[in-house]
Amino acid sequence: MKLSYPVCIYPNTPNQGFTAVVPDLPGCVTCGDTMQEIFEMAVDAASGWILTELEDGNTPPIPSEVSTVHADEYSGGFTSTLILDIDAYAEKYGE
Repeated sequence: MKLSYPVCIYPNTPNQGFTAVVPDLPGCVTCGDTMQEIFEMAVDAASGWILTELEDGNTPPIPSEVSTVHADEYSGGFTSTLILDIDAYAEKYGE
């Protein structure tokens, strides 16, 4: 199963990395030092969130359209998309 979710990326204080928030997945927040790392961390956090829901017998939330999600631009944030391969993640980390 492949899913895509919007993600809001925010720079932390100068030279202190980034924070990613996945608005459709309550509490799904992570940090990374570089742009590459923040996307890797965000994919990992969101995939883990979804896998936990599936293992608990729940249906994951329907992803919002990326055009409807807006990061706080005053904080230097921007919106992008995460592509999640839940089957591969489950094979690696599932119960």
